[in-house]
Amino acid sequence: MIARNLLGLASFAAIALSLSSPVWASGGGGGGMGGMPSMEAPQYDPVVEYQNGIAALKGGDYKAAERDFDHVLDVAPKNADALSMMGLAKSGKGDLKGAQRFYERALKVDPQQILARRELAVTLAKTGQADKANTELATLKARSDACAGSCADAADLKAAIDAVSAALTPSAEATKSPASLLLTDPGAGDRSYVDAVRLINLGRYDQALSALKGAQAVFGPHPDVLTYIGYANRKMGRYDLAETYYRQALSVAPNHRGATEYYGELMVERGDLAGARHMLATLDTICSFGCAEAEDLRRWIDHGVQP
Repeated sequence: MIARNLLGLASFAAIALSLSSPVWASGGGGGGMGGMPSMEAPQYDPVVEYQNGIAALKGGDYKAAERDFDHVLDVAPKNADALSMMGLAKSGKGDLKGAQRFYERALKVDPQQILARRELAVTLAKTGQADKANTELATLKARSDACAGSCADAADLKAAIDAVSAALTPSAEATKSPASLLLTDPGAGDRSYVDAVRLINLGRYDQALSALKGAQAVFGPHPDVLTYIGYANRKMGRYDLAETYYRQALSVAPNHRGATEYYGELMVERGDLAGARHMLATLDTICSFGCAEAEDLRRWIDHGVQP
């Protein structure tokens, strides 16, 4: 099924405007933007806390950044971006061991995250663990070689390799973080999201993921973005990673219709019809008067595959 283009209903700027409130749209990543909001909002709005943390990092207030990202992780403990940013906050305070732990946790969630691998390698170099830093550098170089300068991550990979190489060279000073790391322009986030939706509907999932990661770097763990990241990974056959992102979306917004539908579809693809029926029951509860997400998932279950 082609992902529903939410932007036909509203631009992602509307999402950006919603970040000041912990009440989420229950749709997204599968339609329904602007529907009934979740009535089970988290104590902390992780998107607002994430943006506060980014602002604190940019201002050099690492203690405040640590607090803000801790609030994000209270709601979304497996969000790779938040884990990486917490690592940067720890590093800014001089807690390199603490930073290393958070970068490692980020990579367990998303082994493809360039930022976490870059900063982990730089931290390892700074703490005298050159062998381990070189291992991370080799991983980055292997990805760069496979990319051959033509993939969406080419520039970030080159910057990461340069930074780690500098950190491993005693006479060179490694940069603290990539320039793109602290991107906070909402307009740039909007453009990344718009581009991602277009790419998803064209079936260009790898490129869509790069665009979605750009949006997430701006807006933090927004459930619509997380749901689309899960969807793109699922379409690429990365079921475990897709499940991780669907779960993250639902931890932030338990009544998110898009994440619930797509998670149910993933269960059908895996042969877990009982789990899919549970997700359908959840949708039937959320959608008191019916909704497209419930009907789509019902068809998946009836057919046992994508209808």
